[in-house]
Amino acid sequence: MNGSKGRAMRSANGVNRRGFLGGAASALAFSIVPRHVLGGAGYIPPSDKLTLGCIGVGAQGTRVMMDFLKLPEVQVIAVCDVNRQSSDYSEWGTNELRNKVRELLGDSNWGSKLTGPTAGRDPAKQIVEAYYGKASPSGAYHGCAAYNDFRETLHQEKDLDAVVVCTPDHWHAPISIMAMKMGKHVYCQKPMSHSAVEARRMAEVARETKVATQVAVANSASLTTRILQEWMLAGAVGPVHRVENWSSRPFWPQGIDRPDHADPIPDGFDWDLWLGPAPERPYSHVYLPFVWRGWFDFGNGALGDMGQYSFDTIFRMLKLTTPTIIQASSTKPHKEAFPEASLIHWEFPARENMPPVEINWYDGGLEPPRPDEVPDGTPFSIENEGLLLAGDLGMILAGFEGEHPRIVPESRRRAFVPPPDIHHRSPGHYQEWIQAAKGGPPALANFEFEAPIGEALMLGNIALRTGEKIRWDSENFKITNSNAAQAMLDFEYRGDWSTVINGA
Repeated sequence: MNGSKGRAMRSANGVNRRGFLGGAASALAFSIVPRHVLGGAGYIPPSDKLTLGCIGVGAQGTRVMMDFLKLPEVQVIAVCDVNRQSSDYSEWGTNELRNKVRELLGDSNWGSKLTGPTAGRDPAKQIVEAYYGKASPSGAYHGCAAYNDFRETLHQEKDLDAVVVCTPDHWHAPISIMAMKMGKHVYCQKPMSHSAVEARRMAEVARETKVATQVAVANSASLTTRILQEWMLAGAVGPVHRVENWSSRPFWPQGIDRPDHADPIPDGFDWDLWLGPAPERPYSHVYLPFVWRGWFDFGNGALGDMGQYSFDTIFRMLKLTTPTIIQASSTKPHKEAFPEASLIHWEFPARENMPPVEINWYDGGLEPPRPDEVPDGTPFSIENEGLLLAGDLGMILAGFEGEHPRIVPESRRRAFVPPPDIHHRSPGHYQEWIQAAKGGPPALANFEFEAPIGEALMLGNIALRTGEKIRWDSENFKITNSNAAQAMLDFEYRGDWSTVINGA
């Protein structure tokens, strides 16, 4: 729980950035010159940068951290992870993570002695300081603190403006809520939450604290999403009444039972803090890294991993709010883990002159039947994933998040005249959040917009786990026909962690 100090933005006597700038303003007034004169075109002084703490710097958290390092509007001043360092993380190809670091640092030798995909708080700190050191006259930089416990990060980093949360799902809400209550802007990995209660609570706290929030679903800012919204307004395929969405996930083990033995806890890894609000259990390699997604206590399965992406696009196109009926079927159910494959069904009511619509989700290799409107020989999926919107006049077939959309049948495609470009173009997913933190408009994937999506996803997983057709009363936040399903709207937090989510 220790945080290494040595902030480069602090003076030799320890005065922090804001204290120095505020207390010395009058004394330095006579010598102030325009910032662009001192730093050149595009220079952003430290006092204008958004200071970030990256909480959760495993493989994905390190990737996101590197994205933010490249942005001149931000300064990463702290990293936090319960793992000091290990070389057993998952990656998207051979040496993918190492090569990203090498490209960022311009160092072809970085990681040459590592035994595999490496992440954790120590490598993250090294990457931050090596990157900022490139711009230092001395070539060295020592301004990034490293923490084991996110609470230490939030309480000790007095200059911290915002946090990036890239932890397992069961930690998203507690960390985000605590940060928001402390006035920190929050960028949070998908899925937004681990339960329906958490999703709604996160939106409430964001509204109360008025901080800038964003869920990591970059397609919310994509040109394709804007185009699809315009197509819907223009009646490209008529009123849409059915949506099919299929994913190639899971890539990790599911449909398995808890192991009957414990593994030794790795050196430098805080297992108890990794568990946090989740029920206590012995450490095992079957839970991490990455494979935690398949377990009820830590992740949300394939739907949680990918659904916030595609449902963001679907919700925007069809102006959805919350479903009324949810049901699911799957391969063999398991007590503690998601099944190997599932089919989940939601029904949404009519809204804004749009008819009721149903959404069907498929994973684990399942796909919907190929419609007659899609000719034989025409690709139906993109890398075994896809999105299909069925309307009265035709269909839109696209990639999983709506990318590469095309109208079928061909006769409808020829008849449709694309509308004029009327939707706002995003400055970029990260930029939306940064601008919101600096007083601009809310980011598109803010917590208040994403909460109904997170809620729908969590309800889908409840239907999957219970095997029941559940009826949802959103206004009263209640599953009206099943006490067993109602009990799954939230998780019972271990120890004192419930005080965070409940506002104490």
